[in-house]
Amino acid sequence: MKTFLHVGCGPKSKNNTTKGFASEQWQELRFDIDESVNPDIVGTMTDMSQVKDASVDALFSSHNIEHLYPHEVPVALAEFKRVLKPGGFVIITCPDLQSVCALVAEDKLTDEAYLSPAGPIAPIDILYGHRPAMANGNVFMAHRCGFTKKVLTGSLQAAGFDMVLPIQRAHPAYDLWAVAALAPISEQEVVAIANQHFPG
Repeated sequence: MKTFLHVGCGPKSKNNTTKGFASEQWQELRFDIDESVNPDIVGTMTDMSQVKDASVDALFSSHNIEHLYPHEVPVALAEFKRVLKPGGFVIITCPDLQSVCALVAEDKLTDEAYLSPAGPIAPIDILYGHRPAMANGNVFMAHRCGFTKKVLTGSLQAAGFDMVLPIQRAHPAYDLWAVAALAPISEQEVVAIANQHFPG
C-alpha cells in the first residue's frame, strides 16, 4: 500500500482529500501544527523533520501554503520535496489570486463570491483568510501570501520538482491545483495522476 502525507489535515481525513487518495490503495499519514486535531505527526510545513527523507509516495496540501510568509514558501516546498520518494508527487491546491482579484477590480471586495458550507465567502476572505474563523480566535486561518497559476508553477519548479502540471479554476472555485512530481516520471503518468486527483 502506498502512503501519502496529508499536510495541514485539520480535522479532515483521507475521505476529504481527493478521489484518488480516498481509495483503498492509499494509506494516510496526517500532519498538522494543531495537536487538538489529533494528527499522526505534529509539525509545521517549514519544519517537517519528524518525517524521514524519501519516506512517502505522495503528499497532499490543501489551502496551506497561502498561510506562510512569502520567504517561507521555498522552505516548505523544499520540505515537501525532501520527504518524497523518487517518482513521488505532490498534489497542492490554494486560492487563485488572479480570478479573485478580477472581482476586487469590479469593487466586489466584500460581496459574496460563493456560498460555502461555512457560509458566504467574499473575495476579502479568499485574499486574507476566513474572517469568521479569525474572529473566533483561529488566527492560523490568516493568509500571508498568495499565488497565481504562473507563480505557483514557478515556485514548484524553483523548488526542484521535475514536472509541474497546474490548472486554474475561476467561479465558483477561485482556486489553483497542481501536480508537482519527481523523476523518474513521464508526462503521461503526470496527466494520469492529475485525472485521478484533480476535481472533476
